[in-house]
Amino acid sequence: MGALSYRSAAKIAAREMHSSRGKFFFVILSVAIGVAALTGVRGFSSSFRASLLNRARSIMAADLSARMFSQPTPEEQKGLDEIAASGVEITPVTELLSMASAAKTLDPLLVSMKAVDPSMYPFYGEVELAQGGRLSAVLMPDTVVVADDLLVRLNLKVGDELKIGTKLFRIASVVVNEPDRLSGNFAAGPRVLITREGLEASGLLAPGSHAGQRYLFKVPRPRSGALISDAAVADLKARLEKLLPEAQIIDYRETNPALTQGLDRATSLLSLMSLVALVLGAIGVAMAMRAHLQQRLDTIAIMKSLGARSGQIMKIYLLQTLLLGLVGGLLGVALGVGVQLAFPYLLAKLINVDTDFHIQMVTVVTGLVAGILTTLLFTLPPLLDIRGVRPILILRRAVEDNDDPFVTAIRRKITKNLAQIGAAVLILLGLAAIATTLSDSAVVGRVFSLGLVAVLGVLLGASAAVLAGLKYFLSKTRPHLPSSLRHGLANLYRPGNPSAALLAALGMGVMQIMTVYLVQQAVVTELHISAAPNLPNVFLIDIANNEVDGVRALLKGEHSVTAAPELLPVVSSRIINIDGVPADQAKLKNFPKRMLRSINLTWSDDVPPGTKTMEGSWWGAGERGVVVALDERQAERLGVKVGSHITFAAQDKQMVATVVALTKSDGQHAYSRAEFVLPPTALAGLPVVWYGGVHADPAHVGDLQRALYKAYPTVTVINVAQALETVRAVVIQITYVIQFLAAFSIFAGIVILASSIAGTRYRRIREVVVLKTLGATRARIATVFSIEFAVLGLVAGFVGIAFANVIAKVLLNRLTVAYHFQWMWTLGALLGTAALTVVTGWAASHRILGQKPLEVLREE
Repeated sequence: MGALSYRSAAKIAAREMHSSRGKFFFVILSVAIGVAALTGVRGFSSSFRASLLNRARSIMAADLSARMFSQPTPEEQKGLDEIAASGVEITPVTELLSMASAAKTLDPLLVSMKAVDPSMYPFYGEVELAQGGRLSAVLMPDTVVVADDLLVRLNLKVGDELKIGTKLFRIASVVVNEPDRLSGNFAAGPRVLITREGLEASGLLAPGSHAGQRYLFKVPRPRSGALISDAAVADLKARLEKLLPEAQIIDYRETNPALTQGLDRATSLLSLMSLVALVLGAIGVAMAMRAHLQQRLDTIAIMKSLGARSGQIMKIYLLQTLLLGLVGGLLGVALGVGVQLAFPYLLAKLINVDTDFHIQMVTVVTGLVAGILTTLLFTLPPLLDIRGVRPILILRRAVEDNDDPFVTAIRRKITKNLAQIGAAVLILLGLAAIATTLSDSAVVGRVFSLGLVAVLGVLLGASAAVLAGLKYFLSKTRPHLPSSLRHGLANLYRPGNPSAALLAALGMGVMQIMTVYLVQQAVVTELHISAAPNLPNVFLIDIANNEVDGVRALLKGEHSVTAAPELLPVVSSRIINIDGVPADQAKLKNFPKRMLRSINLTWSDDVPPGTKTMEGSWWGAGERGVVVALDERQAERLGVKVGSHITFAAQDKQMVATVVALTKSDGQHAYSRAEFVLPPTALAGLPVVWYGGVHADPAHVGDLQRALYKAYPTVTVINVAQALETVRAVVIQITYVIQFLAAFSIFAGIVILASSIAGTRYRRIREVVVLKTLGATRARIATVFSIEFAVLGLVAGFVGIAFANVIAKVLLNRLTVAYHFQWMWTLGALLGTAALTVVTGWAASHRILGQKPLEVLREE
């Protein structure tokens, strides 16, 4: 046979595809659904994540914030000017405490001042005003915007005058919520927003004033119009940390712990779902294409006997593979884009999702290339098998391929099929490249591909061990078992039946589907806890020791309060020594040394609500030693770890506390405001003030403020209800989207696995013919196959679910989420896998029973 042109090879490939449409349906279906899941999940999650990050920015009002406790030095100001010259927008927010009074009565009141430039502030989000309108329209050099509790305390209304410093200002509106309410100062006193010009005119910014400065930064968008990258924000943050060593610098991802954790976990899960969709599609392709090429061995042998070379035949099937991958990929992209655009409308009834999701060409191209590449990669091994097909051996290929023991077969594969090993390495590299692209991380790509190979190897070994165990079981119990059961079990290791490969493929599919379910279930449960509707949204400051019981009774009787209050004792203290180094010589990280002179201590026997121990261990009840637990971020700033020693001074008492635990708070509870937690005995006898947190109906917080002011006028009420409702709404959005996309990925995976099982129907044709020729009835054959399918599903389900629980536990530990073994879902998944295998196997194979042996043999 002469040279075979690509045109001729393509014609032969297309003709064969047309004559075997049923067989190729499973290949195209696997590719299409895999690409659809990949494109739909990745495209929607990318758009949704961008929307969430914009919400996170609006909660901070900027991309970054730098809090300073004094005015910048000339050198620092020069550096800030250089940053502004590079295109970064900067606006300062000055915060300080001052006395204000009503112009009519001159009643003094301590207020929390916040001076902003209304033409720039906020960079993201809006300041919500009770009377409506924009902040820039009402806040002028001679006006102020105040919180509702200031009107209550001074008996004023909008339009009245307020004296601040030496100047009178007209109250222009009432502020309901500010975007950066959670990242601003929680100082005592009602809030007053004022322009920077107004603050300067008031005379309060005298030299030596204790005004705090917070700079907000907005990173410019790229000229291409793309979203601001995390790398650009991280670069600016690193530059600011170097320029302002004593400033506290945070970016929009650190605004609220619940939101940050939700974003991080959602991003990790959505990337996992994309990778799972990719692998499930690859499993379907590999199973269906291998079944097809096994069926074509007779044709290949005949072509070789007529003079065709292996390279020419491989060219035909390579083009066929590429064509299948392209058709399946295009169909999958179309389905994926439709899914991506449909998601917002399907979710609209559950959450307020912005439906302005555009088609992302990068995602479309990635999905198409991934579909074609995985199809090609996973058909390389069976394509390379074409080289070993010899006409003289075609009739005994099944026996020759399966009579050797498992170890011998593996050794023969290694010694005689180096090209197969090269194909496996190529598959590994290709998967690593695709995983890297999907996860935007080379580390994730490497770990994912190596982990996949390791799990696949273990699954193959486990599958082979199970089959060997079944064979041994049958050898010992054969006389005592019904013949149908014996035949069904024996079918799992009959010559020509790729049970080990099918068990490994099904096991991996079940493992990945179950892993997605277990991880998303645990993450969503955790997010629901952090978005619970009864978390504190009103905080109380400076409750005297003799007022605690009365405040607790008042809160219990208020109709607007919907949950029991959280009250914590606070002892004022200072740090004088860290691990033997005096406080004024300590090396701190973005933490001003003067802050060491004013810290808050509290006590608790148990881990406070909303707090997790990240390192070390919490003390037991009745602890008599001086030990301390502190937040891990605070520990990083102070340069301490478990085992370090911190010397505190409170009043005339000094105590050396050993760090025994580093914690992480969700920021949603009153104890989140405590910096250092000690046992009760360590702080016994020291003067105490109390802080509190309570959940109140956001619409009736004003009633609670009035009641508290009337009974306890010295207690400061800080209302963050609206701000926390915003965070809660975003977290709830995240949970719904995670559940929805996980359900879609799981459904796609089930369809792909079903098509993989269905693709093996052609392997059973010869056996049905032999059994019918020997006189077997349809009922007997149906019973044998049903037992084979059920055992196959149970074994694959057991192996896959076992690995899924192990992997889920590891992943959840990395995400700092609690893992719980779920018996009911595990049992349901096991039975479901068996049912899916039986139903799918028969859905694809029932027609075989109705065919006459002669018809089948003619087709063969």
